[in-house]
Amino acid sequence: MPRRPDGGTRRAGRRAPSGLVITVLALCGTVAALQQTVVIAVLPDLPRLLDTSVDDASWVITTTLLAGAVATPTVSRLADMYGKRRMVMVCLALMVAGSVIGGLAASLPQVLVARALQGVGTALIPVGIAAMRDELPRDRVPVGIALMSATLAIGAGAGLPLSGFLVEYLDWHLLFWVPAVLGALVLLAVPLVLSPSTVRSTRRFDLRGAVLLSGVLTALLLALSKGGHWGWTSAATLGCAATGLALLAVWLPLQLRTAAPLVDLRVAARPRVLMVNVASVFVGFAMFANMLVTTQLLQLPESTGVGLGLTTLQAGLVMAPTAVVFGVMAPLAATVIRRTGPGIALLAGCLWMAAAYAARTWLYAEVWQVLVGSLLVSVGTSLAYAAMPTLILRSVPVSETASANGLNTLLRSVGTSLASAVTAAVVAAGAVVVGGVAVPDGDALLGVFWIAAAASLAAAVAALAVVRLRADDVDEDDDSDEAAAAPAIRPVPLPAALPR
Repeated sequence: MPRRPDGGTRRAGRRAPSGLVITVLALCGTVAALQQTVVIAVLPDLPRLLDTSVDDASWVITTTLLAGAVATPTVSRLADMYGKRRMVMVCLALMVAGSVIGGLAASLPQVLVARALQGVGTALIPVGIAAMRDELPRDRVPVGIALMSATLAIGAGAGLPLSGFLVEYLDWHLLFWVPAVLGALVLLAVPLVLSPSTVRSTRRFDLRGAVLLSGVLTALLLALSKGGHWGWTSAATLGCAATGLALLAVWLPLQLRTAAPLVDLRVAARPRVLMVNVASVFVGFAMFANMLVTTQLLQLPESTGVGLGLTTLQAGLVMAPTAVVFGVMAPLAATVIRRTGPGIALLAGCLWMAAAYAARTWLYAEVWQVLVGSLLVSVGTSLAYAAMPTLILRSVPVSETASANGLNTLLRSVGTSLASAVTAAVVAAGAVVVGGVAVPDGDALLGVFWIAAAASLAAAVAALAVVRLRADDVDEDDDSDEAAAAPAIRPVPLPAALPR
């Protein structure tokens, strides 16, 4: 089978047009991101609709977060072993099944099962990014990755106004049926467009590592996501944090001793990969802080002094242009990456985000100011999000692309969880009573902007280290250092007779 310039192999037979491949994979990511946020509008009404408490209803969000965090590294490793197309279809099938269950749900346990299955769709993002490298010509990979990374924000941006409309005018069960229909359509398209993977890892699946990492992520993310409800010094929060750290202390040396680990820590510890992953945590924090605070500024009552008093639907419509920015920025980000390199693009994106957050501390008095501030942050975020997967792909063996991007995506999710926890803590500490109800104080919300600016600067420091570590680059580009390094890490394709 002929070898591609990037060290992979061309698939047998005719290849689908690049534009069609990018479109289908981007739709996979968009649907996955859409179902993450589409239930936000109905969350305040769930206690009444499902006859449950407010605290129990919050598990509708937490369950999806946990399922996505657990599924991402596991599915990404399986994609490297058994094929990216196969795992894309598995994720879509589970996500559609969850959506159907949710569409028929009449109780909280049914909704939680539905949301857990939907959460598996989070793994579509890193697997789709890895598939871009296999499926696309070299010159089309940057724009494909940029658009796939942008789907995280495109789906989230579309989900807010859609959910507001469905909840206000139609039946809340449509919040599940819409993703079910969209996911089913994309599922039908995937086998027609994507080819079976011909470059795979020959390692065994690390079941012990997967179970332990699932425990680590579940415990730590529970502490972060529920700490605000339980109390940050409560026994439940501290117990989850301690359990997660204890399991992590067992998991790390186990991965180093295992011949075929779930996460190759030696690859992850390569200086360039490590710095990109560090930047991912801070960029994820800064990205999600933008969404959290913008939503609150738009929807808080005007009596708070900073709120604009919009409804959920109105706020969703105001935030919809953010999704458009990510889509428009994808080809521009790809151009910047090609001309300056992904390291410089990441650095520029992080510095832009820091400056935009500083500007947001005085862009909040009118709806248009909040929108402009959010869009400015989104420009930098889209550039950073496009650069990070490209850097990962250029720094790891081609047989490890899905797993490496899975870890990077997971760390971005950790950043978003941290943003949620920090924002909740800052807002709670600065809450004021208006009309007998505790609401966020304006200074507290603006303080989150400064924290996000600091996180963006921290990401910029990591990005600067990435730029200085060019010698570690093993991309398909034909620079002398990279060309010298590439033969040592090229995998041997499995025989065509093996199942795909």
